[in-house]
Amino acid sequence: MRKNYDAFETDSIEIAPSNNKKMENTFKKGLGRGLSSLLGETKKIENSMLAIKDLTRNKFQPRKFFSKENMEELTNSIKEQGVIQPIVVRPDKSNEGKYEIIAGERRWIASQNAGLHEVPVVILNIDDVKSLEFAIVENVQRQDLNAIEEARGYQRLVDDFNYNQEKLSQFIGKSRSYIANSLRLLSLPEEVLFMVEKGNLSAGHARSLIGLNNSTEIAKKIIQKKLSVRQAELLAKQYKDKKFKLVSKKDSNILSLQKDLEEKTGLNVSINNKKNNTGNIIFEYKDLDQLDKLINLIKNNY
Repeated sequence: MRKNYDAFETDSIEIAPSNNKKMENTFKKGLGRGLSSLLGETKKIENSMLAIKDLTRNKFQPRKFFSKENMEELTNSIKEQGVIQPIVVRPDKSNEGKYEIIAGERRWIASQNAGLHEVPVVILNIDDVKSLEFAIVENVQRQDLNAIEEARGYQRLVDDFNYNQEKLSQFIGKSRSYIANSLRLLSLPEEVLFMVEKGNLSAGHARSLIGLNNSTEIAKKIIQKKLSVRQAELLAKQYKDKKFKLVSKKDSNILSLQKDLEEKTGLNVSINNKKNNTGNIIFEYKDLDQLDKLINLIKNNY
């Protein structure tokens, strides 16, 4: 079920089918610089009303967790005012007559909870990489993603679409060190990542655990004792000090290279350089996923 509608307004967007250029410009202004650049590259923009049953979840959606309290608030708002901001979709190539959500899955779920049968949408004709870019940018700009969902979104762009940290930095509008630190979180065990996703552990707490073999046990201790980020850093430092002493005799240039590789790969790295300038580089990975990431990183960049 699909029908056109004359116009609807959002917080910062007014869409009118009689003037597609105006629609595109106001849409860009409302969503911000990142989404604006993506909209400028789309082949087609169309507004419509679609049946909720004709929308499908975005397979590239980085967001996995939704706050129950926030969802209830949004559901109540939609019951009162309807869907104010349109859901961005694209035709689902694998399911004729259906449309895949690019941005607005939370509104789609809340609309179902509110008992709506159709919702306002903007239909774009974009490929997989643009779909992922849209999903990440919208969530990052609205601060909807937790730190792990955000990092996994960035990693997906690196693994599947040949992004590097410099390109990510420019596209997302974050510093390269921010991107590197975000990706490094994924080197932590899945149990620790899940603690962050559920909100039991902050990203600051998690960063202090990177590089520790017993990070899961320390994470549980941080939660149990309700330690601040600073207290967690001091606790983690106690476990790291012994390791630091072992590498303290290394040349400062080697240590700098070692640190750079750790930031780029998210893995623990050890460079052993002998007096005759021969040696080896050791990457520590904890599972096959981390090994695959390292291999793909090397293949994509060298």
